[in-house]
Parts: sequence; structure tokens; C-alpha cells
Amino acid sequence: MKLAILIFVLFATFATSAFAHEVRPAYLELRQTGPETYDALWKVPGLGQDLRLGLYVELPVGCTNVTEPRASAINNAFTERWPVECAGGLGGGRIHIAGLSATMTDVLVRLERLDGATQVTRLTPSNPSFVVEAMPSRWRMAATYLRLGTDHILRGVDHLLFVLGLLLIVGNRWTLFKTITAFTAAHSITLAAATLGYASAPLPPLNAAIALSILFLGPEIVRVRRDETSLTIRYPWLVAFAFGLLHGFGFASGLKATGLPQTDIAWALLLFNVGVEIGQLFFVFLILAIARSFRTLEIRWPRWALALPGYTVGTLGAYWTIERTAILLGFIR
Repeated sequence: MKLAILIFVLFATFATSAFAHEVRPAYLELRQTGPETYDALWKVPGLGQDLRLGLYVELPVGCTNVTEPRASAINNAFTERWPVECAGGLGGGRIHIAGLSATMTDVLVRLERLDGATQVTRLTPSNPSFVVEAMPSRWRMAATYLRLGTDHILRGVDHLLFVLGLLLIVGNRWTLFKTITAFTAAHSITLAAATLGYASAPLPPLNAAIALSILFLGPEIVRVRRDETSLTIRYPWLVAFAFGLLHGFGFASGLKATGLPQTDIAWALLLFNVGVEIGQLFFVFLILAIARSFRTLEIRWPRWALALPGYTVGTLGAYWTIERTAILLGFIR
């Protein structure tokens, strides 16, 4: 499979978001405690050095804070809790996140009513507000988690580059099937374990390890071009499974960062993981379709161009490894 020039297409497409691997949405939870009262939880990603994103909750007219928000900071996230009283309840009211349109993050909003009905909504910079539904739809909640998972993989440049590296190593469809299946199985295991609280991985060393997995694939791609062999080339599914365990912890950070309550964790985990798989399969099929079009058009690339993908993957992996190791050691903040 000759995917040589694709690395440049993808790099040009995603270069502007090369530092946006960590998808950490803000999280707003409103839990109804009475006909007109709610407990509010607002969680905003931190920016280091006691700084936070400039995002602020604007509740519908008629809502007032019963007490001042109680603020705390932990794990590079800022959290506020406070009781709210809304005349007539929140039904039909509009909730707006001020400052969201000027960022690149999302906000996951969860509203839990007295009868147990739940509305979950995802707000984006282009859509920073929503109207509270009178009767929340479970299908809409499912779609929210699916989109969150899909967006996480499609915005995760390092995850996509790792998958691309595997595609450049794999030689046939059966091996490709085993490799993608192994990667999926591995990251599903650690995604579930981390989200359910059975395992954990600190984010700074995890990000450095994920970058190292990309660096590892660079020399292997070069070996493929030289008709050499190695354990990775003979059994790419083994490498996909091993490094997939690391990437699963990375996916879990995107889900756990929302601060979802335990009552929603299992449901959110399943849908988020399905969303990740949808995004991953879309990416794989897109690459295969472009590669097939190149073969159909019988495009001939010069020898130097055919050698560039391996070096590009290795270079980006090395750059991210050095950068994230420097962050881990405190040299960069």
C-alpha cells in the first residue's frame, strides 16, 4: 500500500491544531432539588499557574444564586458549586456560556430533574447556548456522547498520526483488519478501566508516552520502504495492541474531564467509545479511499517523496516527545 504523499495532506490539514490533542470540555451540571431550586456544578479547564479559561455561566432571567459559588482547584481544573433558585423552573429558559465563542473548547451540560429525567447537551464555540427542554430526549443525550467521542478522535492529531503510521506499515487487508481490531480492543480496555476508576495514568507522562509511540513508528515505516523486517512489521497488531492501551488512557481523559456523575458513567462510556470508533473508522476509510484514488490515477511519486512519510512521522513524534517530556519535567509550563 503506497500512502506516501498522504502524510503531507494530513499534516497540512491538522497542523493548525497540532497542540490541541487534549480535548478537555468544560462541564456544567444542574441538579434539581425542588420545584424551583437547583444545585449547580461548574468545571472549567485550567491553563496552569492558577489561570483558567474565561468561561462563565449565564442562567435564564429569573434565576438567582442563593449563595456565592464555592470555588476549588484540583488536577488543573477549576470547580464552582452553588445553589440556584429559578422562578418557575428552568423549563423553556435559555442557558448561555459567556466567552465560549472565543475558545476552541466545548461545554457539556447535564440537567437532572426531580423525576430523574436527564437532558445532556453539548455546546460549542459556534453554538454557545441552548434552550432547556420541557421533556428531554434520551436520543439527544446519546447523540451528544457519540459526537463527543467522534470529535475527540478526529481532533486528536497524535492519535490519528499513530493510526496513519500503522496503515503505512500494514501490507494487506487481513493484517489491517487485525491491526485496527487490536488497537480498538486495547484502547477500549483502558478507556473503560480508567473511566470506571479501576486504573489511572497521570496526564503529563501519558502524553509523553503517546508521543513516544508515534516516534517508535517512524523508523518502522522507513524499514518497510527498504524492504527490511522487524517484529513490528511482521506483527503490527501486537504493537497496535500494546500502544493502544496507552491511547485508551488518552481517550479516557477526554471523557473523565467532563466530571460526569457515576449514574451516567457506564452509559456515557459506551456511547463515547462508539463515537471514537466511528471517528477512527472514518479516518481509516478516508485514507484507504485516497490511496485507491492515487493508484487509479497512476500517480508516480519521486523516490524522495516516498521516503518522507516515515521521517515525517518520526520527526513529529520526536518533537512531541521532547516537548511533552519538557512539560513533564517542568521546563515548559
